[in-house]
Amino acid sequence: MRELILKNKEDQRLIHGHLWIFSNEVDSPLGDFAEGEEVLVKNAQGHCLGTACVNPHALICARLHSRRQAVHLDAELLHKRLRTALALRTQLFSKPWYRLCHGEGDLLPGLVIDRYDRHLTIQITTKAMELRKQELFSVLQELLQPQSLLLANDNPMRALEGLSLEKECLGDVPCELEVPENDCLFTVPCQTGQKTGWFYDQRDNRQKAASFARDLDVLDAFCYVGGFGVGCAKHGCRSVTFLDASSQALDYARRNLEHNAPACAETASYLEGSAQKLLAELAAEGRRFDLVSIDPPAFIKRRKDAGQGISAYRKLNQLAASLLKPGGILVSSSCSFHLKEETLLDCIARSAHKLGRTCQLLAKGQQAADHPELLGMPETRYLKCCIARLLPGD
Repeated sequence: MRELILKNKEDQRLIHGHLWIFSNEVDSPLGDFAEGEEVLVKNAQGHCLGTACVNPHALICARLHSRRQAVHLDAELLHKRLRTALALRTQLFSKPWYRLCHGEGDLLPGLVIDRYDRHLTIQITTKAMELRKQELFSVLQELLQPQSLLLANDNPMRALEGLSLEKECLGDVPCELEVPENDCLFTVPCQTGQKTGWFYDQRDNRQKAASFARDLDVLDAFCYVGGFGVGCAKHGCRSVTFLDASSQALDYARRNLEHNAPACAETASYLEGSAQKLLAELAAEGRRFDLVSIDPPAFIKRRKDAGQGISAYRKLNQLAASLLKPGGILVSSSCSFHLKEETLLDCIARSAHKLGRTCQLLAKGQQAADHPELLGMPETRYLKCCIARLLPGD
């Protein structure tokens, strides 16, 4: 293997557990390397930090897949890493519905796999992993014998790596999937769903939110297929309103509610359109709820957008808080890595202050354990969920 030499003092993140190397940290001519080439990563003093794959055309120009020298990203390593990942999930869950591989969190940069029993949905976001996908398919066949694979290639990160955005199907990929979660059973779109079809990362947070919902009027904004609202209905909420920009998502939310909580389905409401616009309209109409969940897409995708994104989170939390009855519960989520937990808490506190309310923090959550965080790499911890109670300010 050829060597990729870092500039002086650019090895500290890697020494402390990070896996990414940025193009401005490299002292070697990147143009000399082929896309997906394996290299030995060395610091300016010549000490080897591990083995990585290179994409000379990307901002993240190399990603470590091993701390040892000359370890190939091949079928043997894929098998080892996925077997280790599978062992954790098998210990965590009695049924095969979970995130099987969480990219860097499972030491396989550029690879995300969600398992739905005999179907796998895969996101490959690096050139190196794309070049090795045939080996990946063989390993998955050996480990799990899946009936079908969907390569959800519409992730914009693929464009940054120069990869195609067209989806690929192997086997008889279903149109819909059934996902058991907590004590509910959800039907979700497979080929036309968001991301990988379902958001396993919110599993624990949905269960926690539902535990507060008995006899409450609930609003589930950015509901997708109804994960938060259906869970609340299953736990005995008085009424539930779903809000989403997608008519398809709302159709699935309706079906999931009818299946899991038919009594609540008789009085449920469904609102289609921009969340911010509809939340403002509900507030102007004087509508109030006992529990409001907001689970928006990432408002901050790049560090330079943080200021604008934080303003958007403040506005959204203010709208959601204004819809709460005194003593109501706000479930506020963010999947933006660049929004820190303390900043989200500040958004909630500011909202309470502007409304003259006193804010109690009831619970904090992050992504579920099948989305492991790699210590030393904060980018692998991205999801925040804060549950707060807004009391009258007397």
